[in-house]
Amino acid sequence: MSMRNGLIAALDVGSTKVCCFLARVQEDGHPRIVGIGHQVARGMRAGAVVDLEELEHSIRASVDAAEDMAGERVKAVVVNLSGGAPGSTNVKVEVAMNGHAVNEADIRRMLDHGRAHHESADRDLIHAIPVDYTIDGNEGIRDPRGMYGERLGVAIHVISAAVGPVRNLMTVVHRCHLDIEARVVSPFAAGLACLVEDEKELGVTCIDMGGGTTSIAVFVGGQLVHTDVIPVGGYHVTNDIARGLSTPLNYAERMKTLYGSAIPSPADDREMLKVPLVGEDEDAASNSVPRSMLIQIIQPRLEETLELVRSHLEKSGFDKMAGRRVVLTGGASQMQGVRDLAGLVLDKQVRLGRPVGLHGLPESTNGPAFSTCAGLIRYAMAHQPVAKAGKKAVQEHSGGSGWGRVSSWLKRNF
Repeated sequence: MSMRNGLIAALDVGSTKVCCFLARVQEDGHPRIVGIGHQVARGMRAGAVVDLEELEHSIRASVDAAEDMAGERVKAVVVNLSGGAPGSTNVKVEVAMNGHAVNEADIRRMLDHGRAHHESADRDLIHAIPVDYTIDGNEGIRDPRGMYGERLGVAIHVISAAVGPVRNLMTVVHRCHLDIEARVVSPFAAGLACLVEDEKELGVTCIDMGGGTTSIAVFVGGQLVHTDVIPVGGYHVTNDIARGLSTPLNYAERMKTLYGSAIPSPADDREMLKVPLVGEDEDAASNSVPRSMLIQIIQPRLEETLELVRSHLEKSGFDKMAGRRVVLTGGASQMQGVRDLAGLVLDKQVRLGRPVGLHGLPESTNGPAFSTCAGLIRYAMAHQPVAKAGKKAVQEHSGGSGWGRVSSWLKRNF
């Protein structure tokens, strides 16, 4: 990852907000946030661009605010991707070694074969992550360079997205006179921001509950092994409230934030909420409804969202492999009771995740809503350029004690 003057620019283009973090690499090698800008996202819906001009204004305003705070100007950004129905598959490739020692050219050739295998006219390749190397069938090899064998193999975790939505987002970023250093799927970035190393080694599912999408990232053995995106998020809860109570969207959002909960309580019937009616003067016409009515609208939508997550995990086969640990993050995860509801629906141990390992991040932007943007900084730090592409491919995602489980899963599924 090229970093101009040691400066990293991360751009999180979400369905409800656009956020830009600027970080400077310190002498100790750790990033410090020096600029922050965030704006309401206009022109986005469920992770996809619906209005190029509106989104361009949001991105420009966010980047300008971060630049002014940092006193710097950026020319390139690391950007997230949640639209285009990102999905992951696993591809296995083998190449003949003819008895000579594995070198970086062999690894490059093998990874190129894997990428070519996945080429599709309607899907854009976002990530190709080597998960498990083999030599003559011996599994669990983390770095095959210098080893001897007849056949070198690799299992590659390939993440792709629909071409149209990806190109639309790239077009808007370029219209803001910004180059794109790297594209990172949102769940991958969120996981990098929130998860600790032990969680990634032992197995964990990171669920990023955003405004327009809920995304899933499964880590095992220190590596990302599965991703998925569900086009349902916090905005759908807001929309349900607005419809159910006949109130404007902005007031529905306010009610959700101040009074919303995913779990009912006995006191809800006694607490009355003033609800302005849509299209009416706020002072002239309003209803009073018990808080229990609000929660009866919120709870089914959140249950449905979490049940979709459970269904997608079970269908992928990674539900059991990831263990019983779940980390919730994203703006929609902050609502009261969401953690408890997730534990009940998913039958797993759940904690709320927020960005870790970034210096200089103010309290106001250190919550779950900013995990993806923080993760983009972490991604840029981890993917600095190395001398040769083969070395980078090996080092990008080194494995750990969980490799045995990764290898056994791959063996069953290939």
